[in-house]
Amino acid sequence: MLTTLLILLPLAGAIVVWLAPLSKESTAGLALLVALAEVGLWAGGVINFDFDGGAVQYRWTRSWFEDLGISYDVGFEGFSLWLAGLAIVVGAVAIGYGLWVERERPRAYYGLMLFLTGSVVGVFASQDLLLFYVFFEAMLIPLYVLVGVWGGPRRVRATMTFVLYTMAGSLLMLASVVAFGIGQGTFSLVESGTSDNVWVFLGFVAAFAVKSPLLPFHGWLREAYTQAPPEVAAVLSGVVSKTAVFGLIVIAARHFPEPLADLRTVLLVLAAATLVYGSLLAFRQPDVRGVVAYSSMAQMGLILLGVFAVTDIGLDGAVLQSVNHGLVSAAMFLLAGMVEQRCGTGSFSALGGMAKGRPILATVVMTTGMIVLAVPGSATFAGEFAILSGVFDRGWGYAAVGAGAIVIGALYGLRLISGILHQARGSAVSDEQPDLRAGELAMVLPLLACLIVLSAWPAAVSGTSFPADEAEVIGVVSE
Repeated sequence: MLTTLLILLPLAGAIVVWLAPLSKESTAGLALLVALAEVGLWAGGVINFDFDGGAVQYRWTRSWFEDLGISYDVGFEGFSLWLAGLAIVVGAVAIGYGLWVERERPRAYYGLMLFLTGSVVGVFASQDLLLFYVFFEAMLIPLYVLVGVWGGPRRVRATMTFVLYTMAGSLLMLASVVAFGIGQGTFSLVESGTSDNVWVFLGFVAAFAVKSPLLPFHGWLREAYTQAPPEVAAVLSGVVSKTAVFGLIVIAARHFPEPLADLRTVLLVLAAATLVYGSLLAFRQPDVRGVVAYSSMAQMGLILLGVFAVTDIGLDGAVLQSVNHGLVSAAMFLLAGMVEQRCGTGSFSALGGMAKGRPILATVVMTTGMIVLAVPGSATFAGEFAILSGVFDRGWGYAAVGAGAIVIGALYGLRLISGILHQARGSAVSDEQPDLRAGELAMVLPLLACLIVLSAWPAAVSGTSFPADEAEVIGVVSE
């Protein structure tokens, strides 16, 4: 029942926010209260979760369309519980950011944010393929509106590009869902077996490649990430992209082991190319959000290297890095928004010198930047090392390319820190602009606290994501 509560609480909160005739402040406060209650409910679920058990836990099943083998079937495994927690925490912080900047049309805005949180949690909890598809599509609806209404000056173009890419992927996935479910005689992800149909497999992979995004399905990325409100970009980059990781593990890898093995080289090459291409573009971006956007693409390429390798340590690293990246990316997008609020721009040519007189901003940006750099001892270092170790078993070349791209990542990370804090002061920076306030710290510090805890104890995620041999759990034995 806990899983259903985690899905329904934000959805019910969204309906109340939409319908209740509350003031602007009360609407924002109610939405934040629901989001914080969701965090508490999830934390209670983590405490009582048996990470050594192999079965789906907190499972709740009700027949939906019995003749077609479709049911409302939800529950969590270790790795999906962590991904759901990422969605819940980042969603709460994003709502807090919206409260801080006082978003217009608060009833519509906060209702959509809560609806987005509930839909994403539903994706990570789904144990029925058609239910997964319903939640997967449902989470896109609020994203379209949030970007299209509250986004930047090119928001219409960003929304249309995002819609075209995601709709193409969704149609391919729907065809694959129908073909696989009918072929298996059930849509249950727990009870269904494996398939060797390459075209059905590619339909799923294409949809998840758009969501990641994986090269060459990334055309929507820059416009969407830079035109969306900072907190929406934080959710889109940090959380929504992880639904692709979940889908690739639970659907593509588990149920299509033969096609995955046959196409592994192609998929690993695409993931490595995404990592290198995203890193190079991130280094060349002229603005803060552009760097964060393409660094997110690069990190997703690294994560997918671990997923497609399908080795024990590679999968552990992929889940750990998914959580790390979600927290880091959300923090960086929120910091970018805070810088833009003060300076009116995120362009490096107009920024610089913000460390002077702003010790709190400098400390937070430096701390987050060090985690982006993946310095030894950080959570991101542990995730990257695990992924490279895992993909090394599939070929040392992949690990070498990954290591080289990580070096480029260090360069764009240093450029990001320097562009905000240390280069010569730009025209948009003045002494009157304040340091980070308590309300802003209340949004960023929880994300940093989670990253610091994971830096001290990365096995909290990597060691509990799968019950035993991950490669065997998803149906593919390591070679």
